[in-house]
Amino acid sequence: MPVQVTIIGLGQTGISLGLALAGHKDKVFVTGHDKEYSAERLAKQKGAVDATNHNLPGSVENADLILLAIPVHAVRDTFRYIAPDLKKDAVVVDLCPVKAEAAKWAKETLPAHSHYVGLVPVTGAVYLRETETGRDAARADLFSRSVFLLSAPPGTPGEAIKLVSDLVGLIGATTMIADIPESDGLMVSARLLPQLTSAALLNATVDQPGWQEVRKVAGRAYFSATSAFGEDSDAVALSMSSLHNRENVVHGLNRLITALIELRDDIEDGKEDSLKERFESARKGRETWLTQRGKGDWLGVEKASVEKISVMEQLLGSKLGRSRKKNG
Repeated sequence: MPVQVTIIGLGQTGISLGLALAGHKDKVFVTGHDKEYSAERLAKQKGAVDATNHNLPGSVENADLILLAIPVHAVRDTFRYIAPDLKKDAVVVDLCPVKAEAAKWAKETLPAHSHYVGLVPVTGAVYLRETETGRDAARADLFSRSVFLLSAPPGTPGEAIKLVSDLVGLIGATTMIADIPESDGLMVSARLLPQLTSAALLNATVDQPGWQEVRKVAGRAYFSATSAFGEDSDAVALSMSSLHNRENVVHGLNRLITALIELRDDIEDGKEDSLKERFESARKGRETWLTQRGKGDWLGVEKASVEKISVMEQLLGSKLGRSRKKNG
């Protein structure tokens, strides 16, 4: 029997996950839920879900695996709403970038017979330069050949972790296991710091002295530097993610401030050689990262960091594995 998967939140991430799973109907049956009827209809039309259920508790009743593709500020209430209807050994997965608070909410609200696993999806390298977001930007291969951060509280059954890892394999990505504090620390540099930097640049320029002229000549550099906080960015979600990961965010901002001060001092003191060295180091660092990200072969870079095994191997030994063997 296919594993019953429910995706709560049918935006770009939720629909993309559904589209990626659509090619594995012998392994999974996907039910979609969103607070907007239009999102459910679109997901069904695109073939991202096999069924929809607008009743939130009802949508998880028979689910083996529930994916919450929703903003962080909606996670706690969603846990509370679905808790009474979770079946035994159901695995609840949130996809927001802050795990310590989510894990705490899960412990407080989810029943003891269910399991919480944290997962952070990462866009595939081929879409790094894409700026389009929203449901219309959903793609079956949005997460292909990327690495998902997977974390779980101590004592989480291995089968629950394996079930989530198997699902990531079906999506075409691999998992990197991290403990919850490590995951939160990594997400500061990878996601929150770029968004906060974009927001700070916007606040430092928009409606400031000279903006009436600056806005007319701001081009690609300004657009790129502010794109991490784009038109679809959720101010409430970024605020809560930053506050719920406060210690790591403050540490990251301090590093950024130090780097900016060093640049300022070199410019103020006219240190041309030092400036060139800093800029060249930054350019090479970005170039190396893009090359490695494009290849997606992290085993060749750091074998201990990434679990990269074949989908065949991933499918053995869990519910998905048993389903595959039974159907194969």
